[in-house]
Amino acid sequence: MSFESMISRRLGDPPACDKDAKALQFIEEMTQNADGVQQNVLAEILSRNAQTEYLKRFNLDGITDRETFKSVIPMVTYEDLQPLIQRIANGDRSPILSAHPISEFLTSSGTSAGERKLMPTIKEEWDRRQLLYSLLMPVMNLYVKGLDKGKGLYFLFVKTETKTPGGLLARPVLTSYYKSDHFKTRPYDPYNVYTSPNEAILCADSFQSMYTQMLCGLYERKEVLRVGAVFASGLLRAIRFLQLNWPQLTHDIRTGSLNPKVIDPSIQECMTRVLRPDPELADFVAKECVNENWEGIITRIWPNTKYLDVIVTGAMAQYIPTLDYYSGGLPLACTMYASSECYFGLNLKPMSKPSQVSYTIMPNMAYFEFLPHDPNSSGHARDLPPKLVDLVDVEIDKEYELVITTYAGLCRYQVGDILRVTGFHNSAPQFHFVRRKNVLLSIDSDKTDEGELQKAVENAIQLLHEFNTSVVEYASYADTKTIPGHYVIYWELLVKDPTNSPSEKVLNQCCLAMEESLNSVYRQCRVADNSIGPLEIRVVKSGTFEELMDYAISRGASINQYKVPRCVSFTPIMELLDSRVVSVHFSPSLPRWTPERRR
Repeated sequence: MSFESMISRRLGDPPACDKDAKALQFIEEMTQNADGVQQNVLAEILSRNAQTEYLKRFNLDGITDRETFKSVIPMVTYEDLQPLIQRIANGDRSPILSAHPISEFLTSSGTSAGERKLMPTIKEEWDRRQLLYSLLMPVMNLYVKGLDKGKGLYFLFVKTETKTPGGLLARPVLTSYYKSDHFKTRPYDPYNVYTSPNEAILCADSFQSMYTQMLCGLYERKEVLRVGAVFASGLLRAIRFLQLNWPQLTHDIRTGSLNPKVIDPSIQECMTRVLRPDPELADFVAKECVNENWEGIITRIWPNTKYLDVIVTGAMAQYIPTLDYYSGGLPLACTMYASSECYFGLNLKPMSKPSQVSYTIMPNMAYFEFLPHDPNSSGHARDLPPKLVDLVDVEIDKEYELVITTYAGLCRYQVGDILRVTGFHNSAPQFHFVRRKNVLLSIDSDKTDEGELQKAVENAIQLLHEFNTSVVEYASYADTKTIPGHYVIYWELLVKDPTNSPSEKVLNQCCLAMEESLNSVYRQCRVADNSIGPLEIRVVKSGTFEELMDYAISRGASINQYKVPRCVSFTPIMELLDSRVVSVHFSPSLPRWTPERRR
């Protein structure tokens, strides 16, 4: 069978060009001998990092075989490595985790003690990440034709970066990418042309960046073939931005001038090449936007859009109905699976339905192991240490937690992602992203677990003590019907003295107290990114949570084992809670947040 026919049979139609054919052949080569690639990757990592402080602890003495590695190197979490990472952050340049110098820290959306996790990285990792990026469009071109005949309207943003006490940059992985030469000086590729100029993407002011990117997207509305953002929530924020700012945008289009609020000099300079008076376009956009019905607005304004390129797996799945509403049901493409710790793999069927998205792990990216995960179990038996499974040995339909060993020095590190095996491409497994472990609430890049929520409630309750009032029970959910979405907390109060009950102002302050207690990622989303709205407390009638228990028992729950769900998403339960609401309260101001890291 010829290569072209093999690719066609496995992935879709024939490659669009020779460059694509080479990329697709690389995918085939890597996945046909996934275990051999994995053994080579592990040996290379162990060999180059043999003299690091961390590996020398385990007396490997240069041994690089898999069996020895598994027998002596323990599985670790971020908290286990944090003292070593902090030494690097403080300026220790000795080979602690990696033989290659740590070039910067990538800040994770996951947190430890309320602060973003710092993931060490090395310069060559960008070559590896760039290689994965280079595979995305060759795969997409098998399913969507003619993407070289137009442009992509992608809403991309940089976020706040800081320096550690030792002088290393600490920033999100995509901010690092957009500021790298890999992105800024990328060669022209007709399949990867954006409407947004680099100057707009690299502007740290979110309003100026979004305004400019939207304005450019409107000017080139007929050229746009795909619309995207990193997360589904980001694309919905762009739509909301258009709803709020279309009068000024159409004014600029009509007059060929630039909003005076856009003061970034590099944006002003680049926009001189874009701006032109176009009254006809201004009238069209105004006519579409003034209409209260925004159903299908994406395809009305950008009529040649073939698909939306956004992540809608995991917590982002909650946005699918809203995206369908605004896009008129356009396909939702999830192209790759990555994190701050490591880039993992890609979706070989990017036009599949969100519920059927599976990512193929590329075995050259890192050394991968998998911790069996039983969704019905509270943990592993204490006397039986968990046995990790190699990449090629996972079993279809079983769930695992991802464990990685990276070139940058993370060894047998628990990422915290729960994955379910859906099949194999050649010998490489394909996984459906199930969820982040222990995450209770998520709107954007925030991840709030049950412990953090409990602490936030306890801190807010302090404001109720002078009113002799306590919180009997509480539950929560992430409300994504609003743009931006926000946290909703249901409280059932016990007011012991009705003549001295907490006022509306006090309960509003309770909302703010909860926000002040949440992690720095949440607070950055609220303050700097405007990607989360004010936290809401809904006070419910006395006895509501007893009704909730009665409902659960009527559906088969054991009265002896019943626990109040701290996060609710089942529609009948939410309807029951909402039907018992007696008052609603919102955070009156923004919580405190600073980009400076704690020392």
